[in-house]
Amino acid sequence: MSTTRPAPRTARTAQPTSDRDQPFAARRERLARLLTRAEAGPVAAVFASGHEARRNGDVDYEFRQPSTFYYLTGFEEPDAVALLRPGHAQPYVLFVRPHDPQMAIWVGERAGVEGAVRDFGATVAYPIEELEQRLPELLGGMRTVYFSFGADDRVEKLVTTAVAQRRGGGQRGGVAIERVADPFPYVSQMRVIKTAEEIAALRKAISITGDGIDAAMRATRPGMHEYELQAVLEAEYRRRGAPRNGFPSIVAAGANSCTLHYTANNSLVGKDDLVLLDTGAEVDYYGADVSRTYPTNGRFTAAQRDVYAIVLEAQRQAIALVRPGVRFMDVHQRALKVLVDGLRHLGVLQGTTAKLTKDGAYQPYFMHGTSHWLGLDVHDVGAYREDGESVVLRPGMVLTVEPGLYIAPDAKAPRQLRGIGVRIEDDILVTRTGHDNLSGHIPSAIDELEAIVRG
Repeated sequence: MSTTRPAPRTARTAQPTSDRDQPFAARRERLARLLTRAEAGPVAAVFASGHEARRNGDVDYEFRQPSTFYYLTGFEEPDAVALLRPGHAQPYVLFVRPHDPQMAIWVGERAGVEGAVRDFGATVAYPIEELEQRLPELLGGMRTVYFSFGADDRVEKLVTTAVAQRRGGGQRGGVAIERVADPFPYVSQMRVIKTAEEIAALRKAISITGDGIDAAMRATRPGMHEYELQAVLEAEYRRRGAPRNGFPSIVAAGANSCTLHYTANNSLVGKDDLVLLDTGAEVDYYGADVSRTYPTNGRFTAAQRDVYAIVLEAQRQAIALVRPGVRFMDVHQRALKVLVDGLRHLGVLQGTTAKLTKDGAYQPYFMHGTSHWLGLDVHDVGAYREDGESVVLRPGMVLTVEPGLYIAPDAKAPRQLRGIGVRIEDDILVTRTGHDNLSGHIPSAIDELEAIVRG
């Protein structure tokens, strides 16, 4: 048998879209409509996948496809390029790594050019090694090319070269590329409104996250390390079918809960501490983002209870406001008013709520926004302002509602409050008639939390 590697093959098809590719094909078609409506002439869009990155020695970091590339292609392998050409006879071109029998032995099978067509909807596919040769000619006749500069150096160079070549051709009567634009605003516009399939993935990720939080709460004992709780939490994610987290889990005990993005997770859990979990499992690339704060020993102290009750009421009122037509920032302002009132009640701040809010006196204790979009990324794409105004909520949007109070150990506050950090976060779907708290089944009431930990 010959050991000579066969030459890369080009695959073409006229077969219908595979079941696997249907939701991705629908997104590509929608993007094609948006781009063609925005342009007067032929248009193309180029998207680059991610690349494997070396961690140390001969070990790579775990690979996850960039969200937008996955959103449009469903393709999870590195070193790929997608080209969309709306209205063309071959509207969807994929460049992928070809099948390699030797690499299959070491790391598994690749889709190859045949799989790119058969399973991932490409009308034509080429080996990635042919990108430099073929991409400039595939952009022939295009007046506008959409590409996000800074996304991939190799592809960026090829697009720039194509622009220069077409400029010269335009002087000789050819078609010049008149404009290179960023496709991000169009993709972002699509991604901020979730389809039924996306909402189903989020529901599953949130359900698994709830089970992980429950397992961690029940396992909590004074004297444990935070990383032991993290292990319990994430083991439940894997057991339930989530291959990874949406972001590094925050497991913050005691004063660590006052550090917003604390991820060291290496401290001991004290017997009178609160534990703040901020975490989310990821399913089909969609990640949950849920926070719960609970007492290590199953009993809130009086001071902890007071702070927690304020944050819970702020969240309750903010969630109740979510519905179509409400502005994104209105949700934050509702939560903020309750928190500032609460800080006054606790004796942390003095003055009127209006003046304290205007002066930003609350910021040492609440320094972040109440909400962000959620989806393929934990801080998902989507505008927060349109035409200078806060964006209006629409059905299909998914946002977090996560007020908090963080009273650092050295804060100017009554002694019994120092070192208390509380954040409560839920994932809220905007519906046609109001909202659906996708994580509302995960307990957050004081008596529920105490019962779970004690049990």
